[in-house]
Amino acid sequence: MKSANAFPSFRYLAIAAACAALAACGGGGGANGTDVGTTTAASTITVPSTAATAPSSGANASTGTTPASGSSAATAASVITDVRIQNTDPVTAQTNVPFTFGQVFAAGQVKSADALSARLEDGTVVALQMDVKATHPDGSVRHAVVSGILPNVAAGGQRTVSLVKGGNAPAAAMPASVGDLMRNGMSFSFHAKINGTDYYASADDLLKSTTPTSWLKGGVANEWQVATPLRTADGTQHPHLSARFAIRYYGAIKKARIDMTVENDWAYEPSPQNFKYDASVIMNGKSVYSNAGLNHLHHTRWRKIFWFSGTEPKVASEPSIAIKHNTAYLIASRAVPNYDQSLVIPEQALADMQTRWNGIGKEPMSTGLITYYMPMTGGRDDIGLLPAWGATYLLSQDSRAREITLRTADLAGSFSSHYRDKNTGRPVSLLDYPYMTIAGRSTDTGNPATGKYEAFPGCGGDCSTPNTHDVAHQPAMAYLPYLVTGDYYYLEELQFWAMYNAFSTNPGYRDNIKGIMSSEQVRGQAWSLRTLAEAAYITPDTDSLKKAFTDIINNNLDWYNKTYTDNASANKLGVIVNGYALGYDNNTGLAPWQDDFFTAAIGHAAELGFTKATSLLAWKAQFPIERMVGKGACWIDAASYSLRVRSADGAPFYSTIGEAYAASHDAATNALACGSAAMASAFGLKVGEMTGYANAYAGYPSNMQPALAYAADVGGGKGKAAWNQFAARSVKPDYRYGPQFAIVPR
Repeated sequence: MKSANAFPSFRYLAIAAACAALAACGGGGGANGTDVGTTTAASTITVPSTAATAPSSGANASTGTTPASGSSAATAASVITDVRIQNTDPVTAQTNVPFTFGQVFAAGQVKSADALSARLEDGTVVALQMDVKATHPDGSVRHAVVSGILPNVAAGGQRTVSLVKGGNAPAAAMPASVGDLMRNGMSFSFHAKINGTDYYASADDLLKSTTPTSWLKGGVANEWQVATPLRTADGTQHPHLSARFAIRYYGAIKKARIDMTVENDWAYEPSPQNFKYDASVIMNGKSVYSNAGLNHLHHTRWRKIFWFSGTEPKVASEPSIAIKHNTAYLIASRAVPNYDQSLVIPEQALADMQTRWNGIGKEPMSTGLITYYMPMTGGRDDIGLLPAWGATYLLSQDSRAREITLRTADLAGSFSSHYRDKNTGRPVSLLDYPYMTIAGRSTDTGNPATGKYEAFPGCGGDCSTPNTHDVAHQPAMAYLPYLVTGDYYYLEELQFWAMYNAFSTNPGYRDNIKGIMSSEQVRGQAWSLRTLAEAAYITPDTDSLKKAFTDIINNNLDWYNKTYTDNASANKLGVIVNGYALGYDNNTGLAPWQDDFFTAAIGHAAELGFTKATSLLAWKAQFPIERMVGKGACWIDAASYSLRVRSADGAPFYSTIGEAYAASHDAATNALACGSAAMASAFGLKVGEMTGYANAYAGYPSNMQPALAYAADVGGGKGKAAWNQFAARSVKPDYRYGPQFAIVPR
């Protein structure tokens, strides 16, 4: 038993061409399949020249902006993609607007040494700072954090920013220093009053007295990270509570963003427990946040963001902007699945999401749209390769959907799944503690190399929590937010969950340091592999956890390929039978929908470039394909709740889908012509309707769709036939209101 503590004119043509080129890019891999993301280099796109629409007044040296002149300064440059920056304030125009976002690039398109600039729709060229975080095996940029200063945006308006490589970009200013920020008068502190005693952490004191870690560095934006245990005025440290500050400073305009995280998550500090305190934040002598009686749950963290203006100095409002990425480019890069771009998210769906968001708790220790009791069964908006709100945001790029997606990711910190290593300051790693676990007995955690037990300390007080997490129903909470923002908080949130999945099982079951997921429910294996693959793919190259996640995902792929793909004795159906797979019909059946989750996760990993996932996907593809078009099976019931795959417990597996289908239905059903009116009547369906809640966007046919889409991409003619049959079904869900399963073949 386990326990769990209408792009305008030329831009449209350029991006369409870029996406067409990217669509030809395939997943690959590094040497021996141990790296990720090898793809064919995308074509260079030349931007047509365009007449200037703004008067020339020379370059703005402080913000790195060159107004349009008689011909574009970036005429000879190549457009990579674009983003749109929307002013979400319908009344007030904004000038000198700082922006920072995360951007994924296809392999071969951008080199680390390339100069990147922004060209606005009026021809104005803006200097950009590109902080490269992750690279492809060929050395080109995979993921970077991009910063700039937008000269102006009208009230309720929008600027289109084309990311341009080459051309004549204006020079940015020299990087600012911590001293520059301090001279502008910023002061910021967090306070937690516990039983009348004030524990605090001061961001400005830390910047002055310690050497911060640099996350962003350049002429546009610098971000410095500092962290400390909370302490009293006499220096007494709190054993569990700590604060982390990421201060992003735009020196040219003297504005700073203070990203504060308060944590109760040390992995090996004795007596972990909940702590209740009165929280307050003081900036430049002014209270900017308070929360009386906050119950900070054990192994959780919470986040708030504040802005400072150094021109007065004073507390500043957050810039009222929303970054809108190019959906087609993101999908074509294969960093995200191939969601159906023909879907147009209606205003009603967005308004309904906003209404739901407005009606739920959003303060620390709330869970936002995430189901607070993850083990809850049934169709849910938070299950899938992306949750419904994330897929809605990806397809619509609506500012409301973006805000809900990001703020819900903030609240992923409210689950007790966060374990930070005091020795490294990072989420704990299996490479350092190969026997750590929250399952089983402490005696199972003995490390023979060190002679120490690696069990986490037991609860030392109140450890009750209203929020329950697990692996089998775990949403994808932080990957997309990190991809599009580059915020370090989201990176670590992704890493916390990925590593939790790795150590949540007993060390003996997972082969200790290898982190094998095979003992989990099949759906748990699926979502764990999804999150691990994403963490390995997007974690920065210089991050020590990059190797840990890459090793773990490859260890798992090796295990599955040895057990199934390369095993002549493996079942011929293409089904996963380890873990708790065979828990149906007296251990003779399995859940096709759980198996479909697994296939989808492997397809996603293959598209991220894990070559070992590609061969596993080819083996897995046969199961969804055969259920649709295999001899002896009928596609009407291809997405059944359960399917018998052997005659008795311990008996050999059926060798064909026809045998499995026949064993799963009575003689009368087997005698019916597939797809006939008689079959529809027998099942209580319309002709051409599939079983399993065909009109529900989280029904069993919807669960099947991502698996079948990935299978169609690798399954040759039979795969295409299976997809065509699925696409021709008569009853389909309205994915516009819940697109998390609306994935289609490439």
